[in-house]
Amino acid sequence: MPSIVILFFVVFFLNLVPAFAPPTWMVFSYLGFAKPSSNVALLAVVGAAAATLGRLTLARLAHVVIRQKLLSDAKKQNIDAIRDGLEGRRKLTFAVFLFYAFSPLPSNYLFIAYGLTTMKLRLIAWPFFVGRSVSYAFWGLSSMAVARRISGEVNGALPYFGAYFIASQILLLYLVYLFTKVDWKAVFVERRFRWLRDGSHKDAL
Repeated sequence: MPSIVILFFVVFFLNLVPAFAPPTWMVFSYLGFAKPSSNVALLAVVGAAAATLGRLTLARLAHVVIRQKLLSDAKKQNIDAIRDGLEGRRKLTFAVFLFYAFSPLPSNYLFIAYGLTTMKLRLIAWPFFVGRSVSYAFWGLSSMAVARRISGEVNGALPYFGAYFIASQILLLYLVYLFTKVDWKAVFVERRFRWLRDGSHKDAL
């Protein structure tokens, strides 16, 4: 039981960090190697619950800190166009977050961007939890299968601070910045892409 609690808080923290945190699936790959007799289903569900709570908290912090403290009223109204455009497309929102939850792609910037809108967090909680439960079980079982076929100890199972990782995180943070610069009303109403032209250079974002 203590190990389950530790796992929960580790995964929660990793999903709360906005950038430069190791991918959570690596944790389950490591557990599969280190403890091939573990209950994968239980670990996957606990990890998915922690990851979902962590990402939802991250989205909420993005809403409170970035939207309410840093964005101008013009940019808030612009981002609200996303809400108006997606309110009738909940299946699309469900599918996007389910896809990201199944994949090993980083979802931190996606939740930060979602947090900048005023859409309900419960719309993305369920698909993310389901997808993460399945993906964590997959990584755990795959690692267990490999661990049974090799001998010796597995060292350095969690290398992630390479040049590619750092560059990708910087790129994703820049994408969040660009997210606030798109004219979303033009995208959803006029069906064409253009950058927001508010004539102001005083915004923090």
